[in-house]
Amino acid sequence: MARVQSSPRATKQQRVYETIRERILGGTYGPGYRVVIDGLAAELGVSALPVREAIRRLEAEGLVVYRPNVGAQVAPADPGVFEAELTVLAVLEGYATALAAPRLEKGDLIRLRQATDDMSAAMGRMDPLAFGRHNREFHEVFYERCPNPALVEMLREVERRLDAIRRTVFTHIPYRGAESIAEHRELIELVAGGARPNRIETKARAHKLKTVESFRAWREEHQAGAAATS
Repeated sequence: MARVQSSPRATKQQRVYETIRERILGGTYGPGYRVVIDGLAAELGVSALPVREAIRRLEAEGLVVYRPNVGAQVAPADPGVFEAELTVLAVLEGYATALAAPRLEKGDLIRLRQATDDMSAAMGRMDPLAFGRHNREFHEVFYERCPNPALVEMLREVERRLDAIRRTVFTHIPYRGAESIAEHRELIELVAGGARPNRIETKARAHKLKTVESFRAWREEHQAGAAATS
């Protein structure tokens, strides 16, 4: 039985939150899974209160929803939400990347190249979870160097909301993997070459929007196929 070690309530709540979140993102708790407070409290060796607090946090992140007469459930992976959130991310991240670019150091460029190489290796062994993890490592370099903390917090909040569905995206549009890697390398060269901020912003924004376009095309094709067979 997994148990949360004795500690202050805030620490218990954090550990319960991390446990539930990991199970959702890892697929142990799939869309629609009912999150039973009393059952989790007993399993983790805590009272119901830290479980409720953790669920409230997950609800705020969009990972959990409340259904009448049912209670807390893992939120469905809504494709429309993915499109909307990623479009917002494209605008915010484009600007943040342009702000961060002049502040990148040699070590940062090494990290960007390594993360991109790791993405390529993950794609080669058909590991979408690792691909996504290394992709986040790539963009995290720009987040760390962005001088606008309010903007970075907004970016991280959008990223948190995307976490629940991002793991499935490259299953639906695997051809974006190679394109994404190529776009990362182009962006690295722009930054390393001291390109103008507006050019870097345009490139970074287009990088995210291309994923939106590819996903939208997949949805339309999928919906058309479903309609033809119904």
